[in-house]
Amino acid sequence: MKQLVILSGKGGTGKTSVAAALAHLATEGAQKISIVLADADVDAANLELVLAPRKLAQEDFWGGKVAGIDQAACSGCGECVDVCRFEAIHETNGVYKIDPIACEGCAACVYVCPTEAISMTDQIAGEWYRSESRYGPLFHAALYPAQENSGKLVTLIKQHAKLLALDDAHDLVIVDGPPGIGCPVISAASGADLALIVAEPSVAGVHDMRRILQTTEHFGVQSIVCINKADLYTEGTKEIETYCEEQGIEVIGLIPFDLNITWAMASGDPVTAYEPDGDASQALREIWKRVLSVLREQQE
Repeated sequence: MKQLVILSGKGGTGKTSVAAALAHLATEGAQKISIVLADADVDAANLELVLAPRKLAQEDFWGGKVAGIDQAACSGCGECVDVCRFEAIHETNGVYKIDPIACEGCAACVYVCPTEAISMTDQIAGEWYRSESRYGPLFHAALYPAQENSGKLVTLIKQHAKLLALDDAHDLVIVDGPPGIGCPVISAASGADLALIVAEPSVAGVHDMRRILQTTEHFGVQSIVCINKADLYTEGTKEIETYCEEQGIEVIGLIPFDLNITWAMASGDPVTAYEPDGDASQALREIWKRVLSVLREQQE
């Protein structure tokens, strides 16, 4: 069982469109394989919008802790207000209350309270789901607004996807990772056999592609690159290709700008299923072949 994580240095590069297309291609043709999918972009999960999965199970995700005040034990001294650097504690008519949105769970108020009136309690920070898509099992999640610990939720999603893949002898786990280089990205890339970086030829796209490649290199994850909308800014595409060549990173494909991708997303289909003979679909087929080839080369 192998793990492929699809990443991008910035949002909007077409990462999820690529992930959906590869999920579709994995289940058809001569190179058909069995897959498990994981949408690790828990802050803005949208792979389900393309795959239209049927939810089989839903579980709460317990994130960090939040402070709460026992009004019966509170002496009204106000020391908690003085120590809270997030301004999460407010007093109204002698009653002290904690704003759970502003509270960062640092517990400083707990330690300074002379009457032990403040305690930390677990809070539900989101939900995670196991679903069945047309291309295989899908694990995905929704982190509630203003909640943290998205890296922890990404790890949870990946663990369940990996365990199911091992238990049911699936060939590959495809992880649609979050954008950027932060904690959720590190969680998504951890343990992956291969990272497919989706880059775009813009000033921001080139800069952020370099950052995510440096991140995967730091954590020892082999990376390959594909360039989306490669024909819109040829100078940017050449810059990406030159940088990757200098770093010894393979560019496995160029995806042309194709409105079929937009129309496919609007219809809730991967572009390779919506318009199999389109320019983008043909490029994605070649990318998928190369992804499989690289994964097989790792086993030799």
